[in-house]
Amino acid sequence: MKSSLTGLLLVLLTTLLAACGFQLRGTGSDAFALRELDLKARNAYGDTVKDVRRALENSGVRVHGGAPYQLVLVGEGQKQRTASYTSAARSAEYEMTANLAYEIRGNQLTLLRDQVATQKVYVHDSNNLAGTDQEAERVRTEMRRELVQQLLLRLQQLSPAQLAELQETAQAKAEAEAKAAAAARQAAPATPAR
Repeated sequence: MKSSLTGLLLVLLTTLLAACGFQLRGTGSDAFALRELDLKARNAYGDTVKDVRRALENSGVRVHGGAPYQLVLVGEGQKQRTASYTSAARSAEYEMTANLAYEIRGNQLTLLRDQVATQKVYVHDSNNLAGTDQEAERVRTEMRRELVQQLLLRLQQLSPAQLAELQETAQAKAEAEAKAAAAARQAAPATPAR
């Protein structure tokens, strides 16, 4: 009797959570509204751009040069600092921070500029330098994977309609800047030289 009541309560709770839209992280729909995207990076053969390309293709996004929008990985950075010290004033833990700046471009205009970042701490063992180096490399790889995941989550939120609206705004801004520059050039010769 008690186990059937517990089972019924569990089913009821699960149904209630699903009905209100709750889902575990990573189990939701990973469908992209964008079906095609061009991918560029400063380091075109680096691990990050390879991981992003693979993740996009695995999500059903066609990555090719003729796509209407371009994802540009502008810069990737890593910083490391000492997070704690031993009693002998040696570094005991290091804090690593990694960030990835990116832009979305359309018709040679920047539509969106943002960055993703992640942070990790690892232990430095002065008695096992080889192990510490391996741990640092593992943390770097894990951080790169997290950056790619965060980038994909941001890209999933973009729809073609949003990008079209951003494109119109960027186009209007570029035209206004061009008109202002032309007006400034016309006004410059009218000013007498001294």
